[in-house]
Amino acid sequence: MIAKTQPKAKRTPAVKKPKSIKFSKINYTTNADDRVFPSEQKIGDFYKYGLYNDYPEFLIYLYNNSSIHNTCVNAVVDGIIGEGLVCSEGHSKILDHANEEESWNNIFKKIALDFKLYGGFALEVIWSKDRSRIAEVYHIDFSWLRAKEKTELGKIPGYYISDEWAEKYKYGIGGGVYNKFQSAGLNVELPYLPTFNPKKRFVEPKQLWVYNPYRPGQKYYPLPDYAGAIRTVEVDIETDNFHANNLKNGLTPSIAITTFLNADPDQRNEIETMLRNQYAGTNNAGSLMYIDVDSPENAPKIEPIQSNGTDEYYMNLNDMVQQKILTAHRITSPMILGIKTEGQLGGRNEVIDAYLLFTNTVLRPYQQVLAQCIEDLLNEQYPTEAGKFSIGVKQLQLFEDGTTKDDVVTGIDAEVGEDKDLEREIQQTEAINEIGL
Repeated sequence: MIAKTQPKAKRTPAVKKPKSIKFSKINYTTNADDRVFPSEQKIGDFYKYGLYNDYPEFLIYLYNNSSIHNTCVNAVVDGIIGEGLVCSEGHSKILDHANEEESWNNIFKKIALDFKLYGGFALEVIWSKDRSRIAEVYHIDFSWLRAKEKTELGKIPGYYISDEWAEKYKYGIGGGVYNKFQSAGLNVELPYLPTFNPKKRFVEPKQLWVYNPYRPGQKYYPLPDYAGAIRTVEVDIETDNFHANNLKNGLTPSIAITTFLNADPDQRNEIETMLRNQYAGTNNAGSLMYIDVDSPENAPKIEPIQSNGTDEYYMNLNDMVQQKILTAHRITSPMILGIKTEGQLGGRNEVIDAYLLFTNTVLRPYQQVLAQCIEDLLNEQYPTEAGKFSIGVKQLQLFEDGTTKDDVVTGIDAEVGEDKDLEREIQQTEAINEIGL
C-alpha cells in the first residue's frame, strides 16, 4: 500500500517590516539653565566657572552681539566713570600712578566695565621690596580668574589665572589633549595669586584684590545684575541672526521653483547652486529672472509662498525684548539711551526724572563701591597720607529745575566732599514735589 503524501503547503512570503525610526530627545534645559546661573563644579584644585568653564566668555559673547544689551552696558559704564576720579584738595597727584604705565583713572575705567559685565572685578597688588607699602596695582581681567577651593572658614585662599580657559581648559582635567593639564599640575601650568591680605605681605609679595559680592546660590563667582535677562539677550541675538540670514538667502523660501527635467542629484545641485548665485542675497534684489527651455512642457513652475505673518510677530518680539533688557539694566526710560518709543512725547521733565532715577539708583551704588575700593588701596600705597584724603567720582548732576552741578560721589564710608550736601538737596527737592509746592 502506497502511503499518500500530503501536498506541501505553500509558504507565504514573509513581509518585511519597515525599520522603525528612532528619534533621540535632545534636552537643552540643563545647558540653558547653566548659561543663566553657572554651575560651580570642583575640578582638581579649583572650581569651574560654568559647566564648560566658559561662563565669562559667554557674557562677552552676549555683550558683543546684542545691540541693545551692548548699548545698556556701555551707557551704565560711561555713567559710572563720569568725569573721572578726583581726590580731596592737596592730594590729587596720588591718582597719577597706579603702576609704571597707568594712572588710577585708567584702572578705574577697566574695573568699571568688569564690574558691570561680570558682577565683580580684580586687581593685582604688588608690595614694595621692604613690604612697607603697595608699589604697583594692575588690572586683571575678571574672566581670567578661577577660584581655589575655600578653606574651612569659608574663605577663598586664591585664584588661578589664565586667558585660555575656553580653549585649553574648557572641560578642566580630563583625557585626550587635556592629559598635559592633568599631569603637569596646576602649580606648574597656571599662575596663581593669593587673595589680598596685608598681614601676609612678607610671604606673599604679590596678591589679588577681588570684589566678589554676595549672591544667593553662588559660592565662588558673582553674577551680573542683568542675569535675569540673559535668555532675553540671547533672543535678541538670534532674532538679528534670523533676519540677517533671511536677507542673505534672498528671504527664502519666498518662492518655490519646480522643474520637470527628471534630473539626477548632481544636476539638481548644479541648478540650485546656479539659482542661488544669480538671485539670492540683497545685492540681487530686483534683478530679472530669465529661463530658456527646449519646450513648454519642460518649463519650470514658479509659485510665490505667502507670508505667514512672521514680520508682525518679530516686530512685537523686538519690542518685548527691548523692554525686558532695559528693565534688567534698571533703565526706566529708553530716552536716556537716545531710543524713541511710541507714546513718549520726549518732554524735558520726563528725561530729567528718568536721569535722576538712573543716577541715584544705578550709578551711585557702583561709584561708591569703586571709590571705596580705590581709596582703601591708596591708603596702603601711601601709608603716610592714610586718612588724610578722600577719593570720589566726579559727575554732572542734573536737577528737576534744569540746573546742573558738579557732584562728587565718595566711598560708602566716606563723607568728604559735596556728596552729603548734595543728598540733602535732592531730598529737599523730592519733598517739595510731593506736597506740590
